Amino acid sequence: MARTPHSSTTKADPNECNDAQIAWHALTIPAILQKLGTDQTPGLSEDEARKRLETYGRNRLQASHRISPWALLLEQFKNVLVIILLLAVVVSAVLGHEVEAIAIGVIVLFAVLLGFIQEYRAERAIDALRKMAAPTATVLRDGEEREVPAEEVVPGDVILLKAGDRIPADARMMESMSLHADEAALTGESVPVGKISDVVAQENASLGDRRNMVYSGTTATYGRGTALVVATGMMSEFGKIAGLLETVETSDTPLQRNLDKVGNTLAKIAFVVVAIIVALGYFRGQSLLEMLIFGIALAVAVVPEALPAVVTISLAIGVQRMVRRHALVRRLPAVETLGSTSIICTDKTGTLTKDEMTVRRIFVGGELIDVAGAGYAPTGSFSVDGKLIEPSHPLTDLLHAGVLCSDARLIEAEGLWDVRGDPTEGALVVAAAKAGFQKEVLDEQFPRTAEIPFTSETKRMTTLHTTSQGSVAYAKGAGEIILESCSRWLTSNGEVELTMEDRAQITAQARTMAEGALRVLGIARKTTPSLDGAEEGMTFLGLVGMIDPPRPEAKEAIHTCKHAGIRTIMITGDHPLTAQAVARELNLLDGGRVITGAELEEMSESDFRREVENIDVYARVSPSHKLRVVTALQEKGHIVAMTGDGVNDAPALKKADIGIAMGITGTDVTKEAAAMMLTDDNFASIVAAVEEGRGIFGNIKKYLMYLLSSNIGEILLMVGATALGLPAPLTAVQILYINLATDGLPALALAVDPPEPDLMRRPPRDPRVGIFTRPVVTLLVVAGTWSMVLNLIIFTWAMRSGRTSNEAMTMVFASLVVIEFLKAYIFRSDRQSTFRHPFANKWLNIAILWELVLLGLIIYVPLLHIPFGTYALSLNDWLIIVGLAVTIVPLLELCKWMVRRKWFGAVI
Repeated sequence: MARTPHSSTTKADPNECNDAQIAWHALTIPAILQKLGTDQTPGLSEDEARKRLETYGRNRLQASHRISPWALLLEQFKNVLVIILLLAVVVSAVLGHEVEAIAIGVIVLFAVLLGFIQEYRAERAIDALRKMAAPTATVLRDGEEREVPAEEVVPGDVILLKAGDRIPADARMMESMSLHADEAALTGESVPVGKISDVVAQENASLGDRRNMVYSGTTATYGRGTALVVATGMMSEFGKIAGLLETVETSDTPLQRNLDKVGNTLAKIAFVVVAIIVALGYFRGQSLLEMLIFGIALAVAVVPEALPAVVTISLAIGVQRMVRRHALVRRLPAVETLGSTSIICTDKTGTLTKDEMTVRRIFVGGELIDVAGAGYAPTGSFSVDGKLIEPSHPLTDLLHAGVLCSDARLIEAEGLWDVRGDPTEGALVVAAAKAGFQKEVLDEQFPRTAEIPFTSETKRMTTLHTTSQGSVAYAKGAGEIILESCSRWLTSNGEVELTMEDRAQITAQARTMAEGALRVLGIARKTTPSLDGAEEGMTFLGLVGMIDPPRPEAKEAIHTCKHAGIRTIMITGDHPLTAQAVARELNLLDGGRVITGAELEEMSESDFRREVENIDVYARVSPSHKLRVVTALQEKGHIVAMTGDGVNDAPALKKADIGIAMGITGTDVTKEAAAMMLTDDNFASIVAAVEEGRGIFGNIKKYLMYLLSSNIGEILLMVGATALGLPAPLTAVQILYINLATDGLPALALAVDPPEPDLMRRPPRDPRVGIFTRPVVTLLVVAGTWSMVLNLIIFTWAMRSGRTSNEAMTMVFASLVVIEFLKAYIFRSDRQSTFRHPFANKWLNIAILWELVLLGLIIYVPLLHIPFGTYALSLNDWLIIVGLAVTIVPLLELCKWMVRRKWFGAVI
């Protein structure tokens, strides 16, 4: 290659170096060196690199718009319920009721801070993952190789690349020694692309056709090479797409809209009811100040104070549980949509499969050997027809050859196994490790002296090693290529001539493996002093069939999805046969079709919309097809979750109802576009997140039913008493206590209620149907109305039986508290009987016990009688209270029975 010297201190024009219009792939190396002011041999000087860093900026993607901590905090106050409560705090404080003001203020502060902390932590978690992914780069500076942080790479740097390196910037290849790069994240190409240093003449060539370029964020998988950096940061191809990608727009979820609607409705009801009752009391001769205080207490009774806190706590706890199950949700309310998901569109590689090539079958010496184990962990056995065998000749000969003819290495870190280098070679190294052969030991025992690297033209790799029997060449490659170069083959009886029958048997076996979606390699050897003529007259050792195996947990997760009414669709860039084999093994194919990207291109929009619900697997598709699939499914009314890792997946992730980015292999751009991120890139984690989403929504519904039925009961009691011309059945302090203490703790306990057993056996919830369906409203109204009736009966009887107003109020106070305790257990489900595992929620049990203790203190400690207006009740009083209160249990059980039979409409 011609080398044109240039001073490394030559000034490069910033506008020219980072000019997006320059077709770097169409320029010669000398022309690029001149434009960039770089010398190929020593690279840039450190001084020049520092100057260029100041000129071009750091080599990193700019984060999309970040919400500041103050904005996050302010966002928590944009809630009708919070605003009403803050007004109640102000009025209480002005009127001198500091205790009430402080109590309400603490609740508000608690809800606001909890919401802020959770959302702030979610934002910072994304940042942490970005920092963890920051790589280093090997550059040539001042004639020496140096490792620098990738963000310090500048245009004009000469970078050195080898298998396993993450490419730090867009660069033009100067030399390529069989370098291959995985560009799936950028182009959607599912196989590594071989790199060249020659000029690509076509200026408008697509990214995938610019084989003399390597791109930031992609990975070198094989070979080595040197390249000249031409674009960094936001001027790289990744940066351009990130710049075009709009900031993810967020809108209120149905739950948020429902809660806001509830808040607005309750605010209006509170204003009207409080105004009427205060006016009636004033006209009856009660003091205006006393009625205003009572009005505030009544407003508190109408508004469920604990609602913002409990909603936030439930979402926060659910999100924390999701993190433990490897799913990170960026915004709390997005959790709700997970419970409505009806279709999950998932990638195959790394999500349904382990993304770890694994040897499944070996044909050696005329025998077919099965290899157990999945992934890179070197654990597994060898068997023939189901019978375990100990690895021996000729299997060990093949395993030795496969390892020695590979560059990949098996490494362990913190109990996790990984491969550095080409995944195919890694599979051979792992298979040998299962038999007890370590690559490091074999490399030391049989050192490599020469090699003929793999090329796309020869489809093989040959290495020469020193052994005790002399120099031996080992080769691996496409099965048919290796077989053609062999004249003998190894059997259990030693080397024999390779007959036409033998060749036919081997070819048939290779075809059978390939039809089973296995990638097939042939392995051979030859004793020879040099590589000259080494690839002729070799001894065939055998065939190795490998595949990226399905994750064991993915099969169970898909089974769970089917029971939950969720359909799983595979979308992959892999070969249709491979995709079909994996789908069959996972029981994902459910009578649907398997189509390729080419077939999808040929389908009209109307034909595709008609067929989209009958397609289970999309193979050989590009990321651009994902958007079309999502749109078609959404037009059919489905709630779609979509996974993605490449930059080009970002539009589909934004379009999907739940965009799911891969935390390990995903790019920063997809992580920004997604609503959720998997920290382990595992399909089972998506299903776990859906289960958590359903559980969270279920718990929100439970405590909404509990809180609102309690508040309805209280407000109806006050309205009923006023309508009947009775005095107020509760004092302001009693109302505040019931709402802030009695209602609050059980509601918080319901936020962590265990999920119902049949949660993942129910169909997805229709997102167009809110929480307040006809069955739910029926339960709320029945519970609230019956509570009013019972308490009015108790209050009227107590007043007419000669008891003082304090005694009558205390009986109503105690009755209301007991009824609400019973409702806390009843509303653990809106459909199942209360008597199925009634005490499964330990936190609810503790909350009720604690509240019973407090209730006893308020009623029986004389010191508390004056502030709470209570009186020590007798045993007969308690018998009357409890006897009437428990009647709410059979009434609501009857309602649930009717709900299960859909008397009031469908249950969600």
